[in-house]
Amino acid sequence: NMLCGKKELAKTSSKPGKTRLINHFIIDENWYLVDLPGYGFASVSKTALAEFEKMIQQYILERKNLIAVIVLIDARLPMQRIDSEFMHWLGENEISFAIAFTKCDKLKKKELTKNMEEYAKAMMGYWEEMPKSFITSSESKWGKDEMLDYIEENKKFFSNN
Repeated sequence: NMLCGKKELAKTSSKPGKTRLINHFIIDENWYLVDLPGYGFASVSKTALAEFEKMIQQYILERKNLIAVIVLIDARLPMQRIDSEFMHWLGENEISFAIAFTKCDKLKKKELTKNMEEYAKAMMGYWEEMPKSFITSSESKWGKDEMLDYIEENKKFFSNN
């Protein structure tokens, strides 16, 4: 929603698990933004979560024109096991990804810095370097321009290959 400047393009809710399908948003003739179901805190059955995981993995692995995955992480929380497992799966499958830390405006600067340092420390236990990341807020629009620049860079790289 923030990237497109449309408040209700993708459904959001205070209760996780609102997105249950793969939603394609045509941005222009050159690219689509795809919203995949959440998998972490969705208030659904274990069977539904397993179906989400299978659908997400199949989509990511079979999508030939996939440029990058942006993993949305709530900046207020420590690294969640399910997020770590998903990012490891992306790495193992050589899928380019970036992290968008969301809800950053909900934290004081000192808390945000501490959380980002702890996240980087956890990531560096498994990764040689931290993936590209963005500090974002849908309310204040933090990170919007940086994320759009990242997408444009990746589109150029993809179209040249």
